[in-house]
Amino acid sequence: MVGISPHHSLSLSLSSLQHLIALILLPRCFSLSPGMRVPRTLEVWKLGNVNYLDALKLQDKLVSNRKTRKIPDTLLSLQHPPTYTLGKRRTDHNLLVPESDLQNIGAELHYTQRGGDITFHGPSQAILYPIISLRDIGLGARNYVEKLELTMIEVASLYGVKAHAGQTGETGVWVGERKIGAIGVRISSGITSHGLAFNIDPDLNYFKHIVPCGIADKEVTSLRRETDLVLPAEEMIHEQLISCFARLFGFSSVVWKEHTSILSGDREIE
Repeated sequence: MVGISPHHSLSLSLSSLQHLIALILLPRCFSLSPGMRVPRTLEVWKLGNVNYLDALKLQDKLVSNRKTRKIPDTLLSLQHPPTYTLGKRRTDHNLLVPESDLQNIGAELHYTQRGGDITFHGPSQAILYPIISLRDIGLGARNYVEKLELTMIEVASLYGVKAHAGQTGETGVWVGERKIGAIGVRISSGITSHGLAFNIDPDLNYFKHIVPCGIADKEVTSLRRETDLVLPAEEMIHEQLISCFARLFGFSSVVWKEHTSILSGDREIE
């Protein structure tokens, strides 16, 4: 019979205890590994009708804050007064009227650093500007744009409208040969800005003054024109877009900030 000393028994017990502790801690370490799904919160700012330049300055400020992690992923939900915007390619030839004539139709023109061509923003068009970190969620630019397209496609389907992504060279979301949603994004150090514009019921006459998104011989349409259903209040459609966006991008919760405003003067964020 082989005897075991008390000291040897104590050594085995300590070894077993250390092994047990390691097993207990392993799941915790595993759950924090890169790429694992963790709860993510999206902060939504409902801004109402906002001047385009004010929205641009706000985005710049929020992008800077997101880069330094002063704020969480943030989504701006708003509309603009009648405004034409050009992307960084500066395709002025797709503006079909002299810039001096825009004031007569109550519209402004602004140059931006986003991708894409010329487009129009106006009342009864739902706009989402995501300020989110693509690196945190492991998305590339192409997949990001595809999810923006799906956001609009899913909302259109709620009203019996079969929308789809454009063919090669056709950005945005389409119903047949008619464009219902535009996309123009900017990504800086993995942080997004600009975003999507979904036509609920804008005045489509404004699109006659441009070659929308640089694609000639194509019509622009709206949810109102394409659906046979009675549309709810526009605010509800905005919220449906937000809900689809949050789900498609994997956010587990949404925090709503009502009546967030841009202050006059130094344009501080309230």
